[in-house]
Amino acid sequence: MTSTYRVQLTPDFGFGEVARLAGYLRELGVGHVYLSPILRAVPESRHGYDVVDHSGIRAEFGGLEGLHELAATGLPLVADIVPNHMTVPVPESENAQLWSALRDGPASPHARWFDVQWPVDLPILGDEPGGLVVDGPVLRYYDHEFPIRRGTEHLPLPELLEAQHYRLVNWRESPGYRRFFDVSSLIGLRVEDPVVFTATHAVMLSLVEDGLIEGLRVDHPDGLADPRGYLERLRPRVPGPLWVEKILIDAERLPEDWPCDGTTGYDSLNMVTRLFVDPAARDSLIETFTRHTGVSQDYESVRYAAKRQVIEQFFRGEVDRLVAALGDAGLREAAVELLAAMPVYRAYVNPGEQPPAESVRIIQAAASEAAARTDPDAVAKTANLVLYGPAEAVTRFQQTCGPVMAKGVEDTALYRWYPLASLNEVGGEPDRWGVSAAEFHEFCAGLPPRTMTTLSTHDTKRSEDVRARLAVLSELPEEWALAVDSWASAVRFDPKLDYLAWQNLMASWPITPERFTDYLLKAAREAKTTVSWQRPDPGYEEGIREFARRAIDVCGYSVASFTAVVDRYARVNSLGQKLVQLMMPGIPDVYQGSEITDFSLVDPDNRRPVDFDRRRALLTAPDDSWDGQKLLVTTTALRLRRRLDPALQYVPIETCEHAVAFARGDRAVAVATRLPVSLERRGGWGSETLMLPPGRWRDLLSGHEHTGRIPMAHLLSRYPVAILER
Repeated sequence: MTSTYRVQLTPDFGFGEVARLAGYLRELGVGHVYLSPILRAVPESRHGYDVVDHSGIRAEFGGLEGLHELAATGLPLVADIVPNHMTVPVPESENAQLWSALRDGPASPHARWFDVQWPVDLPILGDEPGGLVVDGPVLRYYDHEFPIRRGTEHLPLPELLEAQHYRLVNWRESPGYRRFFDVSSLIGLRVEDPVVFTATHAVMLSLVEDGLIEGLRVDHPDGLADPRGYLERLRPRVPGPLWVEKILIDAERLPEDWPCDGTTGYDSLNMVTRLFVDPAARDSLIETFTRHTGVSQDYESVRYAAKRQVIEQFFRGEVDRLVAALGDAGLREAAVELLAAMPVYRAYVNPGEQPPAESVRIIQAAASEAAARTDPDAVAKTANLVLYGPAEAVTRFQQTCGPVMAKGVEDTALYRWYPLASLNEVGGEPDRWGVSAAEFHEFCAGLPPRTMTTLSTHDTKRSEDVRARLAVLSELPEEWALAVDSWASAVRFDPKLDYLAWQNLMASWPITPERFTDYLLKAAREAKTTVSWQRPDPGYEEGIREFARRAIDVCGYSVASFTAVVDRYARVNSLGQKLVQLMMPGIPDVYQGSEITDFSLVDPDNRRPVDFDRRRALLTAPDDSWDGQKLLVTTTALRLRRRLDPALQYVPIETCEHAVAFARGDRAVAVATRLPVSLERRGGWGSETLMLPPGRWRDLLSGHEHTGRIPMAHLLSRYPVAILER
């Protein structure tokens, strides 16, 4: 395997449409096509993670026949699988296993499928009374429907409700089941049960066995009771690549005992992003941020407050189950503080086993922080129980850490603290500024050879080229401050949102008022400072719409002018980060459309249809635009990767601070420009040189040949990057 190309399947972009791209993708240099989930989901789903039936492939995509036709194009396939959860559809009868479990309760053969407490609370009721109707063996509530327990059909409604294996509660309440983060429409599966594993994986593993699918990407393994055990069961059935969507924080590494090829690449994405950020602007950009927003300079305090808020607002039910497993109701506050202090998504403690030293260190460090906020003895007892206590307590704590991190940090704190929004990415830390080339080399030296690397995904907060533009602000902090001061004086709405708006307006320019409004509405709801998904405010949201319209109408010309200046340098960052990601250790993934510039924001914006006709035309008739240069870098690197062993040694090459360079064995060399603004201000490369490894090298972009020590000004005279093959 040499590379992947991720496609986001939708009801109007299925297997047939991907098959028609086969020639283009092959010419681009793609090794494998990487498919979003293909099992039956809610029919109108645009992402496929809301699986409703594991026994078949989505008809909207073309079904099994369509998948065979796609495989017949000759491009090998890998696919996304979703072991953590199924959907609670509307109507609920569309999930046959859930329907059986709700009808027959613990006696149902499908009760073992779901991680529930009986009777299970179902949060679907509105704030107004009424709406419940008995219709034979079915209880209806508007578009919802639920099975009625046999023999209770003729009871009066109040008694009938009491007699079921479920309780209907207000939509704001916690459900009586483990879910995906705070999404009550996704119910947790118990794939640790061999029967459930077999039933939910039969189709996908048969596709692997038959050779239609070569590898798998596992969605959200942190939600599972036993991720390692799950992978140990899966790995022997998947001889091809096996990746996990694991979010690693800073220096955290994938557990060594997980039998898989690596992560889906957020760790690499964040390191590459930081490589093109100038840390010298940290204090200046934080000052501008705090001056505009009034938010604290201390990210940790914002992070803590966000985690506490989501625990109380969304995860009371999860904490209740954890405290019950701990066996002491007096430990509730200690458990909450320990969850809020956890710095990672999961510490990987398995019941009945001696915890790894790193897991103990992480939990003890979190306990030390939590003990400063509540009863130290209670915290110490709680930490001991989640490390060495009952299996249920150990597992529940592990399964609760991830949702609290995801919702508290990724979907709350990162929308509140954003001095430089390119750092606010999945798994990123916005107060962890640029890294040096030496730090990047050290990171690459520790990467598994077949881990996935990426720059953009269907879940990134903003696309790679949006981040390339934002990185330039770290080199233009004074110019940025003047520009944003000017815009903010002309159009203002909410100080806690406006500064994020101006960064993303500039970095995604040009953008329609509709797209910009949709982004800001989501950002405001995620930040939860004024509105949230649970607590809408029509007046505030109308204010967002008016702000978005006026920001573009009043400041659009100025924003465009500033962006034009930024783009002189953002192009350098864009090409540099693309080259580094495609040539560093691992299997590089290209997210659909990102072979040329793409200025998308968070989903669903980054799942919009891709203009493949434009990309085909540009591949056929290249030009020297930013798009043309990015396509050239992408296709040149992908084609070169076809000729290289993924396990080739990574060899750092010494450079000045304005470049990063490395070799892959004795076969290839990658060179990229860093910090282009300060490079220009110092007068260019001057006398800087780079010593190539022994041999004669051809730059695949320019066609020039080089050997020995070469002036940087000569090597990078045509493009700000070089891809050399021996």
